[in-house]
Amino acid sequence: MGNWVEMSLIALGVTGGIGAYKAVEVCRGLQKRGHDVVAVMTRSAARFVGPVTFEAITRRPVVTSQWRPGMNADIEHIAIADGIDLLLVAPCTANVIGKFANGIADDFLSSLYLATRAPVMVAPAMHSNMLAHDAVQRNVRSLAARGVRFVEPGEGYLACGWIGKGRLAEPEAIVDAACALLSPPESILRSLHVLVSAGPTYEDIDPVRYLGNRSSGRMGFALAVEARRRGARVTLVAGPTRLEPPEVEEVVRVRSAAEMHEAVMAASSSADVVIMAAAVADYTPASASPAKVAKTDGPLTITLSRTRDILGDLGARRTASRAARPVLVGFAAETDDVVRKAREKRARKGVDLIVANDVSLPDRGFDVETNAVTLVTEDGEETVSLQSKARVAAAILDRVERLVRTRTPEPMHH
Repeated sequence: MGNWVEMSLIALGVTGGIGAYKAVEVCRGLQKRGHDVVAVMTRSAARFVGPVTFEAITRRPVVTSQWRPGMNADIEHIAIADGIDLLLVAPCTANVIGKFANGIADDFLSSLYLATRAPVMVAPAMHSNMLAHDAVQRNVRSLAARGVRFVEPGEGYLACGWIGKGRLAEPEAIVDAACALLSPPESILRSLHVLVSAGPTYEDIDPVRYLGNRSSGRMGFALAVEARRRGARVTLVAGPTRLEPPEVEEVVRVRSAAEMHEAVMAASSSADVVIMAAAVADYTPASASPAKVAKTDGPLTITLSRTRDILGDLGARRTASRAARPVLVGFAAETDDVVRKAREKRARKGVDLIVANDVSLPDRGFDVETNAVTLVTEDGEETVSLQSKARVAAAILDRVERLVRTRTPEPMHH
């Protein structure tokens, strides 16, 4: 059992899957930890578990319809949306994941998702083939990029008799995850200014073509979400990426390496921590053509110039001012001899931590859900094994917190 935490009001969304009966245990578990629960059931959930069950446990009316008779029924989801500390959906069907991901609000639960500013956590439950389907995975990725937390489904017997991944996580695991989200760790980052860069840069050749890279922004976005969860004030400088950026205090959109340099240098003057997770181009066309470059029979030569080194400039500026601040974190995406190159990069650029990434492997690095990294500091290396980028972000920020403590004898709060 986790620690008792300050009482919160949790909206427990129950959707129409066979795991709906487990939502009763989830509800009980949350109450045992001292939380207040209001149940929000979809119409199909009520076919599996009667609303009266949840009313008896929560001692609150169960919300089952957007159209309950009464004058204020139509704004009830706004009142609940403003009052809750967490929206937890367990079980969450493929259908509801799809509604959330695409902004469809055709019932109370999906309207509540759009209306609330509270954190959202979902525990998916469905057949293994549905979970693996590209459409469902795309929706999951879209929600994860927005900061929605997932309680991974377990392996086991499914309702159809198959054994596979897709059954609802155990109620205890869901309750633990919800409570951990509601009581973020007491962090030294609370109310500090953390600047994160994320995603690729695009260097224009002409009005149609550009040089880019495969960075999706997922790792940087995960770091921004985790820093925010720890109470930091977060500025996110995001290159062009398909993903929706998470909700943080400030998002600055940029396209080229030059724009990213300008945005990061400007925002870093008030930052306590700078994490350069973006994959910034090292070279850019010496001059972009104002018209589309015409095709010829022979080869085409493009002259590339070096871009300005953002991390190097940050390190040089900090050294010149002899400041302890900001703590500087860089990333090294390499395909061979990863740790040695990261060590050299850290020393050369005068930064505190390099996160070394082997991007030659298909399950880590660019444009995938998972990552495995080596944290390289003055004191040595620490390996973070293959796991979700959200968990890798938490490990990186644990290390950053230790660096903040050692570099700042006096409190850094502004």
